[in-house]
Amino acid sequence: MGRIRYYTSESVSMGHPDKVSDQVSDAVLDAIIAQDPTARVACETMVVTGLVFVGGEITTKCWVDIPAVVREQIKKIGYTDPNIGFHWETCAIITSINKQSPDISVGVTEGQGLHKEMGAGDQGIMMGYACTETPELMPMPIVLAHKLCERLAEVREKGILKYLRPDGKSQVTIEYDDGVPVRVHTVVVSSQHTADVSHAKIQKDIIQHVIKKVIPADMLDKDTIYHINPTGRFVVGGPACDTGMTGRKIIVDTYGGRGAHGGGAFSGKDPSKVDRSASYMARYIAKNVVAAGLADQCEVRLCYAIGVAEPLAVDIDTDGTANIPEEKIIELIKKHFPMTPKGIIDYLDLRKPIYRETARHGHFGRDIFRWEKTDKAKILKKEAGL
Repeated sequence: MGRIRYYTSESVSMGHPDKVSDQVSDAVLDAIIAQDPTARVACETMVVTGLVFVGGEITTKCWVDIPAVVREQIKKIGYTDPNIGFHWETCAIITSINKQSPDISVGVTEGQGLHKEMGAGDQGIMMGYACTETPELMPMPIVLAHKLCERLAEVREKGILKYLRPDGKSQVTIEYDDGVPVRVHTVVVSSQHTADVSHAKIQKDIIQHVIKKVIPADMLDKDTIYHINPTGRFVVGGPACDTGMTGRKIIVDTYGGRGAHGGGAFSGKDPSKVDRSASYMARYIAKNVVAAGLADQCEVRLCYAIGVAEPLAVDIDTDGTANIPEEKIIELIKKHFPMTPKGIIDYLDLRKPIYRETARHGHFGRDIFRWEKTDKAKILKKEAGL
């Protein structure tokens, strides 16, 4: 046995108040970008008992009925029972929308700023990460945590566990032996439920219908610890008891704490904001580097200045797992991947209403997104001489 370590990651369900806020912000973004692909959107949402507040800076040529978009999204999430304190039809909705600052716009619009190319919408450091632990090339703890929340939604929506409600969380601790995941040490699942069900039934059902449907049997053993609704009761939940805000689950959105995170959240931001688009490109780069066998893990770091197109710095960290010099990997990255805002947007086809789906169950590790493809791996492997 080698060195034993433990890594833990969490996820939250689509009905968690912070994720409700993320989904509302991205639903507004999708509604706008479907009509106006070049709109500038920075949409922030706060949810609390009986109230949704939507604010931000939006510059667009189209008109969107924001309250209608908000209500439809809340309905899709599952807040359809007026008895649980938050309801899609009866919640109050307040909006406060301004236009994007012209001083920012001039730096992002081609031909208007100090630099003629489309510049980054803000300064910042954007990170991407990939590793060989799972088929998704993601860390195992966050993959399993997301899948548990996906399964919670599935058993609720299909009526398999009819007493579940939208709010919930998961957490998975993995035991590693010399960097290799060998077993699940602890699983935590908390799910909102109706008042008429016992804790014993919830525990039995979630282990049987959620945990054991998601986590591979060979990763569970007699010593695996389960904490199901560990307070013993989770009837009052969602925005009725917990204020939610856009952008407060950035580690859930990315790599569960294994890879670094830059300074900005994703949801509610159009792709001219490199907080979002460059983070997607950084993941795409890291995933292709790992898929090509250039390294067993790779963290990509991109640094931008507002109004400037090219990244100020491109760096990687393979934690000693690189099969060729890291300097050579960086050369290949610069050669094969566009990293200007316009290049990223065009290459990843980001001016489409694809964002609401990113706001639940993670932005990475799901092959429905363009930045999850490994179509550059073959050329990287060839040019690396592997």
